[in-house]
Amino acid sequence: MAVGESMTAFQSSDAIGDLVARCESLSGLFEKEGIDYCCGGRETLDDACRKKGIDVKQFLARLEEMSLEEGVATPSCSLTELIDHIETTHHQYLRSELPRLGELVKKVSSAHGEKDPRLREVAKAFFPMAEELLGHMLKEEQILFPMARELEVGESVPEFHCGSVANPIRQMESEHDQAGAALELLRELTDGYVPPDWACRSYQAMLSALADLENDLHRHIHKENNVLFPRVLKMETGKRF
Repeated sequence: MAVGESMTAFQSSDAIGDLVARCESLSGLFEKEGIDYCCGGRETLDDACRKKGIDVKQFLARLEEMSLEEGVATPSCSLTELIDHIETTHHQYLRSELPRLGELVKKVSSAHGEKDPRLREVAKAFFPMAEELLGHMLKEEQILFPMARELEVGESVPEFHCGSVANPIRQMESEHDQAGAALELLRELTDGYVPPDWACRSYQAMLSALADLENDLHRHIHKENNVLFPRVLKMETGKRF
């Protein structure tokens, strides 16, 4: 390396999901700029910045600065440990939070839907999403995750009923896209979860909870789309050949 030349940890051609997989604390910067690092994790940093009108060189410098402060970490846990983490952290959160948040959405849309009709649209977007997420988690826990665990401990690829683990993964990714679209709609309907001046405490609590839900789902989907699923597919391919 020439004198004065610095080693760059990140490149504009890197996929966004790979960047956050290497250093999860970078997710906050992507959240702040509205860059989708979970469902859009395969997009390059250069393309994402161009769409947002962000100078990619300046953004890279910000990423470098954050990574130096936090440290770049490559996930080293086993597939089983990663799955256990997803279940105990994100799945449990959704199972406890979705019913509570549903009550808030129902209460606020009923009380203030006439004044702001968008609140009724919030309810129309939230409840189908919540129901789909609960079903989605069951499919992961009963079908995909056991397949991944079995794949990790076996010396060869097990005889899966669906042929390849790639098939349920494609379905899960499609459902992640649907959840991501619902989150985008909820953000749009609530002005980025910013309460109006007249919002009551329940209204404010609902918006705060929706913002927390979005943040958790982004991290949740990222861990599956950009970390777990690629590792599972790579392991299956490696054991087939």
